[in-house]
Amino acid sequence: MRTNDTLIFVPTYNEAENVERLVAQLNALNLEIDILFIDDNSPDGTGNILNELARKYVNLTVIHRQGKSGIGSAHLDGIRYAYRQGYTRLVTMDSDFTHSPENIHDMLACSDKYDVVLGSRYIQKDSLIEWNLFRTIITKTGHFLTENLLAMPYDATGAFRLYRLDKIPSYAFQIVRSLGYSFFFESLYTLHLNGYKIKEIPIFLPARTYGHSKMTWREAFKSLKQLGRIYFNTLFNRSQFDIVEPFIPSGEAMIPDKQGWDEYWSDKDAPGGVVYNMIAAFYRRFIIKPSLNHFIRKHFQPGANVLHAGCGSGQVDTDVNEYVMVTALDVSAKALTMYKRVNKSIPNERIIQANIFSLPFDDETVDGIYNLGVVEHFTKDDIQTILREFRRVLKAGGKVIIFWPPTFGVTTNFLDGVHFILNNILKKNIKLHPDEISRLQSKEYAKSLCEPVGYIMIDYYFGLRDLGTQAVVVLQRT
Repeated sequence: MRTNDTLIFVPTYNEAENVERLVAQLNALNLEIDILFIDDNSPDGTGNILNELARKYVNLTVIHRQGKSGIGSAHLDGIRYAYRQGYTRLVTMDSDFTHSPENIHDMLACSDKYDVVLGSRYIQKDSLIEWNLFRTIITKTGHFLTENLLAMPYDATGAFRLYRLDKIPSYAFQIVRSLGYSFFFESLYTLHLNGYKIKEIPIFLPARTYGHSKMTWREAFKSLKQLGRIYFNTLFNRSQFDIVEPFIPSGEAMIPDKQGWDEYWSDKDAPGGVVYNMIAAFYRRFIIKPSLNHFIRKHFQPGANVLHAGCGSGQVDTDVNEYVMVTALDVSAKALTMYKRVNKSIPNERIIQANIFSLPFDDETVDGIYNLGVVEHFTKDDIQTILREFRRVLKAGGKVIIFWPPTFGVTTNFLDGVHFILNNILKKNIKLHPDEISRLQSKEYAKSLCEPVGYIMIDYYFGLRDLGTQAVVVLQRT
């Protein structure tokens, strides 16, 4: 329960020898603070000690988790708790006295002018001189990589921080995917890229801390992988780190997502998933987007009212939005949140969650529709149902542009090979995207589906423009 505006958050695992003295030192600061501990079912009895302390101190709250779920996960839970309770300032720190409670005074003094205050181990000379070799190597390597790969001039791997929660929106932390130690540099990187004001203060690392380091070589390797993911995502999909208010579905019920598109648009940390995300982002940005720009300009007048049915992340739309007036529609709320990040100039009222089988528009109100990488996931009958619904909302003479992967396309064969390796050789049981059950067989096959439901084919292309990845079918409403 909140009794003050500032919360001190401490995650614990096997800290029985430290927590009582830490609580005493925090309360001895004579600050108006509340204290939150989140304990991951410590086998040394830390949780029981914290329960006793909570009965003694009215400003102390303890949350027990069922098991060890990662330091980043604990911090995210602590941050969510702080937002829910309405705290203005949140200080996060370790419980082994690596972080001196006395430094909290300096953090709070800086917090009037800055959004994030960091305790830095690199401002004060020889701050790490008496650390053991393992901790020194891990810490300095992490600092070197985050400084050079992510261009952050801060101590980005430390946990001693103050956040101004009244200046940073809660959804800023929804972008962070890391649940381990990489949480620290990923969360700071997100705030850094979005222009939040960050201040460092010097802290001294004592020669002796109480307890044992939780960092292992395995955790260090996982953090290195996450660092690589963030670096390459920045190169190919920088906008995914932009902080925007998430898309919130309107209406009483969520739109059913039977094919699992929310899962598809979630970050993939499984083997092959990270690489797939990077390849897919490169493919959308540098191959499909130029091709889409060409066909949009060829078939639509400037300022036309055009629907992107199944818009996904919107990486291909950044140029199109400057030429025609796009309404973005998708069944996945996660995809629409990504769309908002990429296409910030699009008004919220033109970002719509709906099913392409039942478009929320009146008859004959849309100049055109385009659709990329969607129809191949439906049966022949479903495709014709979708096309009938498109025809209903199209104005007379309106056009539909469909990017349709052919059975003989480059990407279809490449992804078939990746799935074979992951699932048949590596036995990972991974599906990178929903099943493609209706790949385009030929130009005549497209005609046989489209002409019976009220269209004529006015353009067809398959070739070097997109390196043979998609066939482009352009239909006109009869």
